[in-house]
Amino acid sequence: MNDRLSRRQFVKNGIGMAALSLSAFPTVSTVTYCAAQAETPKKALPHATWDKLPRWRGFNLCEKFTLGGAQPFREDDFRNISDLGFNFVRLPMDYRIWTDPNNKRNLKENALSEIDQALEFGQKYGVHVQFNFHRAPGYTVNNPPEEQSVWHDEEILDVCRFHWQTFAKRYCGVSSDSLSFNLFNEPAGCSEDDYYRVVKTIVDAIRIEDSERLIICDGINWGGSPCLSFKNLKVGQATRGYAPMEISHWGANWVNSRDFPTPQWPMFNFNALLPSRHKREMPADLRKPLEISGDFDGLEKLRFTVGTVSSEAELVVLLDGQETFRKRFKCGPGKGEWKEARFVEEYGIYANIYDMELSIPVSPGTKKVEIAVVEGDWLTISKITFVSSNGDETSATGVADWNASKQTQLQYLNKDGRKHIAGGVVRDRSWLFENNVKPWVDAQKSGIGVMVGEFGAYNKTPHKIVLDWMEDMLANWRDANWGWALWNFRGSFGIADSERNDVEYEDWRGMKLDRKMLALLQRY
Repeated sequence: MNDRLSRRQFVKNGIGMAALSLSAFPTVSTVTYCAAQAETPKKALPHATWDKLPRWRGFNLCEKFTLGGAQPFREDDFRNISDLGFNFVRLPMDYRIWTDPNNKRNLKENALSEIDQALEFGQKYGVHVQFNFHRAPGYTVNNPPEEQSVWHDEEILDVCRFHWQTFAKRYCGVSSDSLSFNLFNEPAGCSEDDYYRVVKTIVDAIRIEDSERLIICDGINWGGSPCLSFKNLKVGQATRGYAPMEISHWGANWVNSRDFPTPQWPMFNFNALLPSRHKREMPADLRKPLEISGDFDGLEKLRFTVGTVSSEAELVVLLDGQETFRKRFKCGPGKGEWKEARFVEEYGIYANIYDMELSIPVSPGTKKVEIAVVEGDWLTISKITFVSSNGDETSATGVADWNASKQTQLQYLNKDGRKHIAGGVVRDRSWLFENNVKPWVDAQKSGIGVMVGEFGAYNKTPHKIVLDWMEDMLANWRDANWGWALWNFRGSFGIADSERNDVEYEDWRGMKLDRKMLALLQRY
């Protein structure tokens, strides 16, 4: 072990290195990380405060993301990230890696020493390190879920407090310019009041050990919404860059991406969700028909694709108020009209993927088309295509919006021989700003530091679309003066070894480098 690594052996009050346990130490472990011998970094890091976070730029490193895949962090990652011009890493970690499975208050020193090492690499190469409990005692977005809920169970909250207080004592004295704590990953399933109470408990415990530690909290609702009530806790906040999911998670097998339309950017969409008119828990205006009005002269037919059907749903199509088509869709196990039967255990029903294209002739002189679910639960319309008599096609893509308050009203316009569809939602740089940036800019103006803790797109999304979409996000974040961290450095979202089928990779230091994505990130 070299001199730099040996500082993990420093122990306050002469107490030797041992497994960390509450039974051994009544409050928190006395084992500490000594920063006194840290090497002078090769480049200076910006000063970081909770109310004015630096414009860090970097990556998530996932060596301790899950218990099953845990391994030491790689020094080469820190060296390469620094050499490419970046200065930040977020370490999303699973607390079970350093925890005795039989006693959540008994911590494994060998696993913690590998986290020490990551901090050392950051200090050596001038990279800010952020510790995140991606799986914290009592909460995770991953499977399996935690058995106890940190939002509602005081026992597991006290365990979570103990873990963070142990980290606070261990790293006390390390500058917040070099190290920050990110308490939970994408909190959800709780009220802001519950989230505040939990965070305050942990923040208070951390500050008993280290009053200066920089703490950053993800926004509520999976990082989507800022928590203005947190301002008095003096913590920064982090958001996400995954919207729309149809771009970032297209083809991902851990989300329901099979209903996603083929990616495009900018996107023109209508709301694909058609709930039954009898589904009273949905807004009344959302239960109205999907309506398309316009000049249909010269139109031969309307094609549309039924995507997913929940339980059963009866679909009707009306032309100028007259029923033209009716079909009842009913889901179940095994084989049927559907392409795939899917049982939703949470609700005890089948929600099958039909992916069925239907074609409706359009009579001359028609002015309005209505598509509605009149009985049953709900279904989705994933695509609508207008086919003219000369074979020209004009299409719009549906994306299910469960937060919508009213149904989409579309127009089919045929002017001077040019046909297009209007009235849906155009998702572009402005849409990203209004929906995903502006609420956080308002929080920033109130005195809360903001950053983007994760963003990126899975390797199945076409590369050009990814780059166009990422540039719009990066431009917005530059204008807001936010830092960001791509998920990940190496891997399916990253700039290296991402295994995309449509990229010409460059061999670089033993990795397959996506030079175009790297150049984009370096510009911002």
